[in-house]
Amino acid sequence: MPVCCGRRWRMHEAPRLLPVRTDPPVVRGILIGAAWGIVALFLVAPLLVVFTEALREGWQRYFAAIREPEALQALRLTLLITGVVVPLNAAFGLAAAWAIGRFQFRGKGLVTALIDLPFTVSPVIGGIVFVLLFGRAGWFGPWLQEHGIRILFAPPGMILATAFVTFPFVVRELIPLLEAQGREEEEAAVVLGASGWQVFRRVTLPAIRWGLLYGLVMCTARAMGEFGAVSVVSGHIRGQTNTLTLYVELLYNSYRTAPAFAVASLLTLLSLLTLVGTHVLEIRGLRRFEP
Repeated sequence: MPVCCGRRWRMHEAPRLLPVRTDPPVVRGILIGAAWGIVALFLVAPLLVVFTEALREGWQRYFAAIREPEALQALRLTLLITGVVVPLNAAFGLAAAWAIGRFQFRGKGLVTALIDLPFTVSPVIGGIVFVLLFGRAGWFGPWLQEHGIRILFAPPGMILATAFVTFPFVVRELIPLLEAQGREEEEAAVVLGASGWQVFRRVTLPAIRWGLLYGLVMCTARAMGEFGAVSVVSGHIRGQTNTLTLYVELLYNSYRTAPAFAVASLLTLLSLLTLVGTHVLEIRGLRRFEP
């Protein structure tokens, strides 16, 4: 008969399980109520204000504000910038995440730190950097002016500024997935005769696809709503370089409150769609790991 700490116990006796300690109902109620209160105060209330102010003068004025030529131009420019930036970030993000997650090289820590740079500096500073690079008195400004290439106060500069701000989203989603995945399956595929493209398409990409889609969704949301960096490099040229966010500011500063909130509601709807897409991707990703 075994002895433990000088006391005998029977083999057939099950060990006693300590009772699970739960918080009192009052504490749980306070915490849940506080969570809902914060959500209502900082999320639901602003959304209600946006749509209430947008529809204050009626549906007819609401649709008239959205159909204004400058509003449509701002919408087209916003979609253009987003449509260019997101594929670029997808390509660059995959390449950077692959290099960091799969290889060891000198300066790896520095590259990882630089990727996080847009998260640590103000977007306005990012815009100023491009002004110092491509402005008339900047490093490349005189050369660009001689060759008739316009970067600042034009869509190319706005695309560069938005790409700088949104670059980390895809990379930061993929690096942990690639590191957790390991290289065993890829090495096995290579041993079996698969090419590099086949390994990426049939082994690597299926394992990171939900993280990639999640990063693209977050990148899209930030690209559509970016204000600081784009404001610096756009020049605020009416009818040419105003995105939706800049056009909302223009309307609000002109004391056109209802049209400003009407255009802002478009951004709000796009953000809500992005939120729904993110939630769906999270659910799909969790189901993938369920037994």
